Amino acid sequence: MGGRYMLDGFDDHKVTLPSGISLRVRQAGVGPAIVLIHGYPQTHLCWHKVAPSLVAAGFKVILPDLRGYGDSDKPPSDANHSLYSKRAMATDIAELMTILGHDQFCVAGHDRGARVAHRLARDYGDRIKAVSFLDIAPTEYMYAQTDQRFATAYYHWFFLIQPAPFPETLIGHDPDYYLNSKLKAWSKDIPAAFDPAAVKEYMRCFRDPACIHATCEDYRAAATIDLEHDRADAGTKLSMPVQVLWGENGVVGTLYDVPKVWGQYAKTVEAKALACGHFLPEEAPKETLDHLLNFFCGIHKHR
Repeated sequence: MGGRYMLDGFDDHKVTLPSGISLRVRQAGVGPAIVLIHGYPQTHLCWHKVAPSLVAAGFKVILPDLRGYGDSDKPPSDANHSLYSKRAMATDIAELMTILGHDQFCVAGHDRGARVAHRLARDYGDRIKAVSFLDIAPTEYMYAQTDQRFATAYYHWFFLIQPAPFPETLIGHDPDYYLNSKLKAWSKDIPAAFDPAAVKEYMRCFRDPACIHATCEDYRAAATIDLEHDRADAGTKLSMPVQVLWGENGVVGTLYDVPKVWGQYAKTVEAKALACGHFLPEEAPKETLDHLLNFFCGIHKHR
C-alpha cells in the first residue's frame, strides 16, 4: 500500500468487516470522530491537505478507501450491481465505525463519497451527528433533471453504466490518460492543485482492472438499484445538520441552485460555494477546511 508518507502520523491498516470485505483505513487524532469519504476516481489521499488540520483541531479523523477503490477489496459484482450500491458502501462505513468504537460520528464526503454519505445519513441517521456533502446534488435529482448540458458535462455517468466490459475495455487501454483527463477537466484546468505524489497513487490504484470494473459498477448501481432506494425515501428529509459545499466553477454549481435543491432533502442546510472547480479538498483546501471546522465544531459546541 502506497502514499503513507503523505499522511505522516496516520495509522495505516486493513479492517475486515462482518461481510468479509476489507477496507484500507487511515486514522489519527483523538476527540470526536469524523469520517472523510473520497470520490471517483481517487482514494482517501484526496483529503491529504485537509485531514491533518482536522486532527490538529481536536478531531479523530478516519479515512477509508471505499470498497472497489484504492487498496480496499473489490468484490465481484452481481446482475443488479447490489454489491456496489450506496447502501452496501454506506453499510461498510457504518460497520467500520462500529469496529473502531464510534457509535456516533460526523461525516464529510466528496463526489461519490458524498453519495455514500447521503445513503449513510438515510440508513443510519441515528448515528450521524452531522454530514457535509461536497460538490453533489442528490443522484435521483440529477438524473431526473438531465438535459443536454448535464449529459455533455457528465458524459461519464452514461458511459460508465454501459454493460461490461465495454467501458472497462476502453478505459483499460490507457487508465493513466483517462484518470488525468478527469482531474484536468473537473478542476477547470488547475493541475497545480494536485500533488504529483497523490496523483501517482491515484494512478497506481486505478490501473488495477478490478478497480476499473468496480468503479464502473459504482456508477451502474447509481443508475439502477440506488434509484430504487432513493425513491423509497422520497419526501423524507434528513433530520441531522447538513452542510453543502460546492465549486462555483464546477458543473453542480453551474447547473443547479444548490441550496434550494438540498432544501428538498434536508430540514436544515448550511450552504456555501467555493471559488474552485469540482475537487474542493485539493483545489481549495484552506476554504474547505475552514468551513468543515466551523460546521463540525459548531455541532459539538451545541451538544
